[in-house]
Amino acid sequence: MMFGAAGLRTHIWNNNLKSILLLAGFPVLLTLIGYAIALVIIAMTGEGDYMAGKGYAGEATLGQSMMAAVNILPEIAVFATIGAGIWFIIAWFGHQAMINAATGASSVTRKDEPRFYNLLENLCISRGMTIPKMAIIETPGLNAYASGLTEGQYTVTVTRGLMETLNDAELEAVLAHELSHIRHRDVRVLVIAIIFVGIISFAGEIAFRGMLHGGLRASSQAGSRRGGGSRNGGALIFIALACIAIAYILAILIRFSLSRRREYMADAGAVELTRNPDAMISALAKISGHSEVGDAPDEVREMFIENPHTGFMGVFATHPPIEKRIEMLVQYAGGQRRVRASAVPEV
Repeated sequence: MMFGAAGLRTHIWNNNLKSILLLAGFPVLLTLIGYAIALVIIAMTGEGDYMAGKGYAGEATLGQSMMAAVNILPEIAVFATIGAGIWFIIAWFGHQAMINAATGASSVTRKDEPRFYNLLENLCISRGMTIPKMAIIETPGLNAYASGLTEGQYTVTVTRGLMETLNDAELEAVLAHELSHIRHRDVRVLVIAIIFVGIISFAGEIAFRGMLHGGLRASSQAGSRRGGGSRNGGALIFIALACIAIAYILAILIRFSLSRRREYMADAGAVELTRNPDAMISALAKISGHSEVGDAPDEVREMFIENPHTGFMGVFATHPPIEKRIEMLVQYAGGQRRVRASAVPEV
């Protein structure tokens, strides 16, 4: 087996820790964005010490203007924490609808897709798992993903192309791969990361647009008392932009901090469930080069069994190359490498 029980326990423990750190870091980055907004307000009003209530409006130095914003950080942190809590409540109940809307997935039942359900049911029974919900994306691309935060929310989604292209053994291997993500708590940390990065990106964009709208005016008024802008307006805007950039970059880095090892672990979990490494190898070979799924956001693509978007020279790839995954299955799971034929027949 590719990974032992100890390795699996460590992987699950790491995923749980990452979930906690993501939840803790979310209001921190929102507070940083709030601080940037406070700097912009000071730059636009020219009241460098207005928020601190010191009374020397318009005459504050750059340091005093920055300290005025620092003095209200506790209030900003409270609002950021409340905002984060409200967003997570919304996301807790609505994340699946958001993900389905982003990918175009539709829920299906046993009656709608008996083959899908029967394969999934057999796998769940073999491990004593509750059968997750099912969804299908009507696209010829070959892909699949699991989502959800709790047992009652877990969902396995596959594309129509995957259903029509893979045979039963291969489809079973893919479903086992997605169930392994659920067992390993990968889906929880990925969904939290999607929620986290999404709202930080949204808040950062709103703040940035606000700076472009009002910040340029503040900069043009710097050094002039007629417009009411701070004489340090340009510097404050620059610092605020730096804060927004730091928050955004940290949020993006979170996406790439989620180890590619999760895919190797899920491949190994699929082999453990099906006892058929060749089926997993064959499924991956067919998926390779045919995994594109419409205009799904980059954050959601991280959940897919294969993400063809690798970024600059593969440095920012969220998944290891399929060839490397096949190599691991051959080397450690006893699979047989096969010559890959085109998964989609030419018309």
